[in-house]
Amino acid sequence: MPSRLRAVSLDLDDTLWETLPVLANAEARLLGWLEVHYPRLAAAYDPVTARARRVAIAREHPGFAHDMTWLRTESLRRAALEVGYPEACALEAFEVFHAARNAIDPYADVRPALARLSARVPVYALSNGNACVKRVGLGDFFVGAVAPHHAGAAKPDARIFRHLLELAGCAPHEVLHVGDDPHTDVGGARAAGLASAWMNRSGQPWPADLPRADHEVRDMSELVALVEGLLARRSA
Repeated sequence: MPSRLRAVSLDLDDTLWETLPVLANAEARLLGWLEVHYPRLAAAYDPVTARARRVAIAREHPGFAHDMTWLRTESLRRAALEVGYPEACALEAFEVFHAARNAIDPYADVRPALARLSARVPVYALSNGNACVKRVGLGDFFVGAVAPHHAGAAKPDARIFRHLLELAGCAPHEVLHVGDDPHTDVGGARAAGLASAWMNRSGQPWPADLPRADHEVRDMSELVALVEGLLARRSA
């Protein structure tokens, strides 16, 4: 529990919006675009094949395994060359994917809660994905964002949490990290010395083999109430 709360960091995917439909739509948009502009690449880059290619590249280049933008672009580049297209088309194709990747529909509680939360305490995004808070339309609520390519590591690695702390100018005990994943969000925050709140929107049981989060909330409204309570306790 933060003894002096000075900042909140938020996971994005499956904390602020449902991710699987977003990714499915982005993959479909990419494939449709490839079929029109680079049909040979479309034939060689269905979602299943593309996923297997990214896994293989991540194994080949473990130093980049945390960077989904690099993995997707590199897999598109290699596939393009294999079927006789210029590698530059990989950047075009990734931008089509990324535009759709950022076309999200946040949970109904997100915007009003972020408005209240960001008026009380600095809010940072801390995500393993490559969504951009500005491009998804939530940028006004965040003072900063940290992604794996900034830190050279993904959650639960302590390096990404340290990068957040440096950006925020906070000590670990002054930051509350909030996310839906017990391992990467809660476990990672705990190992780095941050307080944690588990965003449990679907009412799942906590994994029996893990130490519990400092807090558990069902939605962003409960998170706002939690933060306001912590701030009130600090000022009392």
